[in-house]
Amino acid sequence: MIKENPVLALTPGEPAGVGPECTVRLAHEHPQLRLLTVADPQLLATAADALGVDIAVKAWQPGDKIMPGQINCYPVAMAQAVKPGHPDPANAAYVVETIKSAVRLVRAGHASALVTGPVHKGVINDGGIAFSGHTELLAELAGMKKVVMMLAAGSLRVALVTTHLPLRDVADAITIENVRSSLRITDKELRTRFGISDPVIQVLGLNPHAGEGGHLGHEDAQVIQKVIEECRAEGIQALGPVPADTAFTPTRLAACDAVLAMYHDQGLPVLKHAGFGKAVNITLGLPFIRTSVDHGTALDIAGKNRADASSMYTAACAAQDMCR
Repeated sequence: MIKENPVLALTPGEPAGVGPECTVRLAHEHPQLRLLTVADPQLLATAADALGVDIAVKAWQPGDKIMPGQINCYPVAMAQAVKPGHPDPANAAYVVETIKSAVRLVRAGHASALVTGPVHKGVINDGGIAFSGHTELLAELAGMKKVVMMLAAGSLRVALVTTHLPLRDVADAITIENVRSSLRITDKELRTRFGISDPVIQVLGLNPHAGEGGHLGHEDAQVIQKVIEECRAEGIQALGPVPADTAFTPTRLAACDAVLAMYHDQGLPVLKHAGFGKAVNITLGLPFIRTSVDHGTALDIAGKNRADASSMYTAACAAQDMCR
């Protein structure tokens, strides 16, 4: 007996960006996926018409079946109709509500995982809602004190101790508690979500040359090194602190299963160079599976029939694999 693919709750993200187009393309081009979109049905119908895609958008409610050959949509109404490429802060609450509704559907068992499209943080904040990113909102919704943002492109996996912080605030956030919890969560999720029985994690230093023996900052020796030693005593295979400028050489990457970077732009530029459009954003430490695209709203090409759904497809496939 062939087991059905898991149902994936999918939020298109910013309605004026490429998310609605990518959602329609994904549903049309990959009918084997069992998608439950959470959006304004008219938004998706308009995107399908603009793309010339013959696919029906059907409203879905708990208890309904996920039917193939159509876009199954749990309806959330937008405040204002949008023109592609021109976001409206009036829809900020709509964007956040799609995420909240999708989380409720997953936690109620109507879907097995959450896949998210790109949002525009600035527009949401302009709409009067304090919002620093999906990762932080999902942690709040799940009641988790700490989660870890990780991007993966093939065998390259980069997790982050800090996420969306101004650079001047990063050093203050590199605390023993923060680094320790990030390393523990990454190790646990590599074992449970990725099936790696004894993962090796390369931990980056914060400062150039991992602090140069204290001459270029003390965080590496006083915080990161201490955490590595503590976690190694627990059985976690942590290497480092490794200078970031040599950590991504082929030899070093071949010797580990993931890299734990201290901040956003320390690790992600390398990963996105290696696999942009084919990478997936994964939130570790949640009580449910969440993956996301590796790109933004691409307002400059929205509505121009140029959106590429390959990253959304990669995110959906990653969610399916993690479910299994």
